[in-house]
Amino acid sequence: MAETAPKPRIRLDRKEVKAGETIEIKSLISHIMESGQRRDPQGNIIPRKIINKFTCELDGEMVFGADLEPAVSANPYFQFKIKPGKSGTLKFTWIDDDGSKIEATEQIKVT
Repeated sequence: MAETAPKPRIRLDRKEVKAGETIEIKSLISHIMESGQRRDPQGNIIPRKIINKFTCELDGEMVFGADLEPAVSANPYFQFKIKPGKSGTLKFTWIDDDGSKIEATEQIKVT
């Protein structure tokens, strides 16, 4: 059976802000985050499979980023605040060990 891509969940406390105000962003992605240090019932090492990078960009400009390590728990959750200077598209990217990317977008309006 083919593995389905994880579906990210994004929540902005507001999608419209006045210039100079901050917004709170919450993101969650379903992912096993296998450290590569555990063994299966037969004693074989389970290969490492983690999301190793997370970024949030506003129209191509990074506003938040994190490098993840094997100690991060499954289903990584991030909560952060930004002060957008302009309206645009927030692009969220999670990069896995195998180079695959999971992306999501949200629109933000600054008045």
